Amino acid sequence: MSHKTSNTANGGTLQESLERGVDKATAAAHESVDSVSEAAHPAIDHMTTSAHTAVKRAGVVAGHAAETVGGKGDQLNAKGQKLFEQAGGYVRENPIASLGIAVAAGYFLSRILSAR
Repeated sequence: MSHKTSNTANGGTLQESLERGVDKATAAAHESVDSVSEAAHPAIDHMTTSAHTAVKRAGVVAGHAAETVGGKGDQLNAKGQKLFEQAGGYVRENPIASLGIAVAAGYFLSRILSAR
């Protein structure tokens, strides 16, 4: 003869009572997970939007920096070209003085480099 352990105060067996408790705990855990998930979505969306905004701003700043550097490079190149043209004009107008300057510069460079 088999007997089920019964709990007359709760109106069922101990096993049934435990199963109901597990079911209730499982349902509560699922509800908690859903609640946390729903609460996290706005925060995640906000972080995603903020990240996109930061990347966009960084791109704009980098673009402006590239334009500035490019413009300064063009200015420097133009000044170098102008200086080269002026030096060429000086050499054409003063060939003997230019030759003397070149010889003197070569002499001093050779003394500096041979001293090492």
